[in-house]
Amino acid sequence: MNLSEIVKNLDLVVCCGEEKLQQQVTGGYVSDLLSDVIANSAAGNVWATMQVHVNIVAVAVLKELAAIILVQGRSPAEDTLRKAREENVTILSSKLPAYETAGRLYELGIGSRK
Repeated sequence: MNLSEIVKNLDLVVCCGEEKLQQQVTGGYVSDLLSDVIANSAAGNVWATMQVHVNIVAVAVLKELAAIILVQGRSPAEDTLRKAREENVTILSSKLPAYETAGRLYELGIGSRK
C-alpha cells in the first residue's frame, strides 16, 4: 500500500511531502519516545506520534521512514515543517487519537513489519 491510499482511507491532511505520496509503506510504528522509534521502527514504516517538534524529522531521516503521522489533529511546528521540506520528509495529520489511527492502519493491512 502506498501513502496516497493511506491518506485517502484515513482522511489525513498532507502537511508536506505531497511529492512522495506514491511511496510504498512497509509497516507502521506508534510511539512518542524518539529513542524507542530509533530502536524499533524500520525503513518504510509510517510513524504515528503526538510529537510536533523538529527532532521528529531527524528521526524520520535516520530511519528512512515513509511518513510521520501526527495524531489528535496536531500540526507540525513551523520549524518542523521547514526542516521536513528541506529533508524531503512527508508529514501527515490525523484527527484521530494514536490508538484509533493505529487500529485503522492495521485494518488496512499495515502491520508492524520490519
